[in-house]
Amino acid sequence: MTLRIPFAVLGALALTALTLRPAASGAADAPVGNDLPMQRQTIKDIRNVGTAMFAWYKDEMAPKRSEETHKKAEAESQTKSVDLSEVPVISREELAKVLVPRYLAAIPEKDGWGHPYEFHLNTQDLNAVRVMGLRSAGQDGTFAGSVYEIGPFDPQDQSQDIAWIDGYFVRWPQATQ
Repeated sequence: MTLRIPFAVLGALALTALTLRPAASGAADAPVGNDLPMQRQTIKDIRNVGTAMFAWYKDEMAPKRSEETHKKAEAESQTKSVDLSEVPVISREELAKVLVPRYLAAIPEKDGWGHPYEFHLNTQDLNAVRVMGLRSAGQDGTFAGSVYEIGPFDPQDQSQDIAWIDGYFVRWPQATQ
C-alpha cells in the first residue's frame, strides 16, 4: 500500500508536467478554458496521425514524384491559405490499411469533443501538389469550410477548426503567453 502513494504522486507530477510543456509544431499544447483536455487531445491526435502520414509519404510517394512537382509543392507551402478539398477524403478504415501498424499503432476515430476526424490522403496521384491532411471541427462539430487562412486562433474559441495539411498545422490554437 505504501508503494502506491509514491507512484500516484509521480503520476500526478508527470501529468502536470505534460499539461505545462511548451507548444511545438506551431500548435498550442496549453490553451486555457474549460475544454483544455479536449483541445489538447485533438492537437495530440492530429500531430500523431499527421506525423505518420508524413512518414508514409516520405517512404512511398516522395521518391516517385517528379522534381517539378516537388518544386510546386514547396512553392505552395508559402501560400497564405489552403484548400483541403484539393486532397481526396479517405475513410479512417482505409487510412488504417495504409498506416497501421508500420507508422502508427491505431487511427483515432474521434476528436477530444467526440466528433469524427476528417482524413485526407492522396494515394494515387504521384504528381499531386497537396497530398495529405486532417482536421477536427472543434467543439461545435461543424466545419467552417474547406479553405483555411493559415494562422492561429484564440484558444478560448473552442468552435474553431483545427487543421493540418502536408506536414504543418494551418489552423491551431495559439499558445497563451
